[in-house]
Amino acid sequence: MNNEELKLHAKNVRRNIVRQVSNAKCGHPGGSLGAADILTELFFEVMDITPENASSKDRDRFVLSKGHTSPLLYAILAEKGIIPEEELMTFRKINSRLQGHPNMNYVPGVDMSTGSLGQGLAAADGMAIANKLNGNSHRVYCLIGDGESEEGEIWEAAMAAAHYKSDNLCAVIDVNGLQIDGTTDEVIGPNPLDEKFKAFGWHVICVDGHDFDALRAAFEEAKNTKGKPTALIAKTIKGKGVSFMENNVAWHGTAPNAEQTAIALKDLEA
Repeated sequence: MNNEELKLHAKNVRRNIVRQVSNAKCGHPGGSLGAADILTELFFEVMDITPENASSKDRDRFVLSKGHTSPLLYAILAEKGIIPEEELMTFRKINSRLQGHPNMNYVPGVDMSTGSLGQGLAAADGMAIANKLNGNSHRVYCLIGDGESEEGEIWEAAMAAAHYKSDNLCAVIDVNGLQIDGTTDEVIGPNPLDEKFKAFGWHVICVDGHDFDALRAAFEEAKNTKGKPTALIAKTIKGKGVSFMENNVAWHGTAPNAEQTAIALKDLEA
């Protein structure tokens, strides 16, 4: 798939993120928009997930550790044809499958129920270990927020993954520098994340989270790395593509009103 096709998918994904959160009048648009290129690359070029195998364990797996960015995951699943696009408008509605945090019991393609921050990497590591024990060659990917990386369980899981030489595991740390209470440096300062993961025994790649060529090469390097897990430290822009949301912490968990939604969709179309 060429980069122009990927950009079109990412644009559609971002539009559906805005539409979901606006329609629900709640949700987390900022981080969802920021990581859209990462998941577009993963789901359209790297992972072997399809509508036909979405409910199977015999494929690559993905864990959204930062589960509040569920609008992104649902938009990706719709773009892949795994769930109907029209279902996105049920996001956060009573009796909808598309809950505020993803639930693996209801939605095909959701491999782990997440929401309580810090737990996703441990679950992904468990999947990676199980795959090795079962002789399953498929890989496991996990998206973590840089604010989320302040959680202690992330580092327990990182230590375990290195200990078990989980080279079928790739974590992507979405580094946008913002979290609900302000900048990550102001809140607790998790940086330098690259040096921390190296110290915990991981292979580390620093990458522009909006550059498809760089992401493609990074995921290929991760796949070819043996004997240790890989961490992609991906620099992103929170709210990417929407002028008034970019690098604005106020849009971490705020829904746009009708006027703001129209501006956002116009920005994304441009």
